[in-house]
Amino acid sequence: MATDLDAVFSALADPTRRAILARLTLGDAPVAALAAPFRVSQPAVSRHLKVLEEAGLISRSRRATSRISHLEAEPLREATAWLAEYQRF
Repeated sequence: MATDLDAVFSALADPTRRAILARLTLGDAPVAALAAPFRVSQPAVSRHLKVLEEAGLISRSRRATSRISHLEAEPLREATAWLAEYQRF
C-alpha cells in the first residue's frame, strides 16, 4: 500500500510527534511512557498518537490494560525516497 505523503509530512511537522517517533526507535512503549517527557496531558499525547497512527507511522496494540505504540518505518522510507529525488537540487 502506498503511503499518503501528505499525511506523513503533516504528522512530522509537529516537534512533539517527531520526539515520540524518536522515543519509539528505542522500542515499543505505552502512552504513559510516551507522555512522561512532555508538559502536555496524556490525552494530548493520545491525540498525537492518533495522528501518527493515521499517517501509518505507528501501529498500536493492546497488552493487558495498556495501549502499546510501535514504530512503523515504511512510511518514513517512502518519505525519504521522495526527498532523495530532490537532493541533487
